[in-house]
Amino acid sequence: MWEYHYGGTPRLRPDGSATERQWAEYLYNRPNIAGEQTEWWYHRSACKLWFLVRRDTRTNNVLETARFGELKVSEGTVQSAE
Repeated sequence: MWEYHYGGTPRLRPDGSATERQWAEYLYNRPNIAGEQTEWWYHRSACKLWFLVRRDTRTNNVLETARFGELKVSEGTVQSAE
């Protein structure tokens, strides 16, 4: 699909005092879950928005989508912002 670009899973960025090893971990090591996962996606055609998608990586079924701010994102968890 050219219209959408995968952006990875939501993760907390290391602070300014992070070691090189912590930065390498943040930049290069990504979870590869077989099952439900929340991910960033970018719509490059029309609206040009980043949004969150909860999908099952085994079947590629999309279970939920939300704009930034509609879900509370922290390391390893995603919840409704309400």
